[in-house]
Amino acid sequence: MINLVSDIIILLCLVALMTAILINFAEQNRQVRKEKKSVVETGSMTAFFIFFYLLIRFKLGHLELPETILIILKPIGLIAIVAGTYINIRSRKTLGTNWANQVTLYANQRLVSTGIYKYIRHPLYSSLIGMFYGACLVYPNYLAFLANTLIFLPFMYYRAKQEENLLKQSLPGYSDYIQKTGMFIPKLFRHETDTH
Repeated sequence: MINLVSDIIILLCLVALMTAILINFAEQNRQVRKEKKSVVETGSMTAFFIFFYLLIRFKLGHLELPETILIILKPIGLIAIVAGTYINIRSRKTLGTNWANQVTLYANQRLVSTGIYKYIRHPLYSSLIGMFYGACLVYPNYLAFLANTLIFLPFMYYRAKQEENLLKQSLPGYSDYIQKTGMFIPKLFRHETDTH
């Protein structure tokens, strides 16, 4: 029964996330000032998702764990997936028309530092990373865990650095923003800039 409930919850999260992504594409800002094509974009992220799904679906790397362990892991994984979905969708809403499929600077771009962006510069990426790790707990799979750790996480870091390099050059206040926020998780100690 818990497997069916897990599958339904994850399916609902995926539908919600895909809907949010489609809305981003539909409402995408068209006033591009500067754009750099990146191998890490929605298409390659979707390809990784399919690869990740196939590992789990065909149980390549599946771990047989005692039921007593699964009773603990599955709810933790589901919480990570649901929380990741919420953070991702909420972050997309906060980001608004500043969202882009490629590394982009818009003519009317502004620094977004409210909501979760007050603490994390790339909550869309960190939420996806967390969702994949959550799936590794719901469907215990060491190959999926390794794929997230060795492929997806470095890709997200690469993409985040591409965006940051562009924004540091062109968006006033972005360098200070980097000092105050964590890339994927909140900084434990935030550096406040002196305004005197």
